[in-house]
Amino acid sequence: MDCRVKLWEVYNERRCVRTYYGHRQAVRDISFNNLGTQFLSAAYDRYIKLWDTETGECISRFTSRKIPYCAKFHPDEEKQHLFVAGTSDKKIICWDVRSGEIVQEYDRHLGAVNSITFVDENRRFVTTSDDKDIPVDMKYIADPTMHSMPAVMLSPNQKWLACQSMDNKIVIFSALNRFKMNRKKTFSGHMVAGYACTLDFSPDMSYLMSGDADGKCYIWDWKTTKLYKKWKAHDSVCIGVLWHPHESSKVVTAGWDGLLKFWD
Repeated sequence: MDCRVKLWEVYNERRCVRTYYGHRQAVRDISFNNLGTQFLSAAYDRYIKLWDTETGECISRFTSRKIPYCAKFHPDEEKQHLFVAGTSDKKIICWDVRSGEIVQEYDRHLGAVNSITFVDENRRFVTTSDDKDIPVDMKYIADPTMHSMPAVMLSPNQKWLACQSMDNKIVIFSALNRFKMNRKKTFSGHMVAGYACTLDFSPDMSYLMSGDADGKCYIWDWKTTKLYKKWKAHDSVCIGVLWHPHESSKVVTAGWDGLLKFWD
């Protein structure tokens, strides 16, 4: 919210390694390239900036004159020069960082684009929006009972999409072929209505984790969908959660109280 991006050390002293200055309004989203040498930051000042992680230099900036709500590098190694961004004017825009030019636009939503997730071995991507539809390469998942889903996470085995639904549930879609909702798998008990609380899978896919509006962190058993554990993580909204990719007992939470917490 202070317009800055901070890089933290997880081990040793857990210090702030570098601060990146350049945005004039709050930063909404960040996406690293595969090597971690560069990252994108999308902010409410209507700019997406490309940074050198090591030096802190802003390499280039991109704008469509609308607020970018999310930005993501193309995951394929040979396409790392491309990134896609979802904007407040309902569009998904693909930029080439080498030329700085827009190479493609998608205009299929009726509301602001909240998230972008690559699926199907990166051949396609899924977007969610306030309009409650989920287009996948021009095919739509649309259900009158669906709520807005501002946060989405692809499972480690690439088979499932976990979507944070604004009716205080996490709903699961198949990430293969027809993208059908798995009505046997719904995770509930937390309060997220009105907040884009992120979610994450444990590396072995045994558990699913989410923050909530009351500052709690929830962990469910993936197979049974039963609540495994919950605790008070923050004094305000627990907006972000992340599982350590190598040490499965450790997680990070981010709260609106301005704190990042590393849990074991």
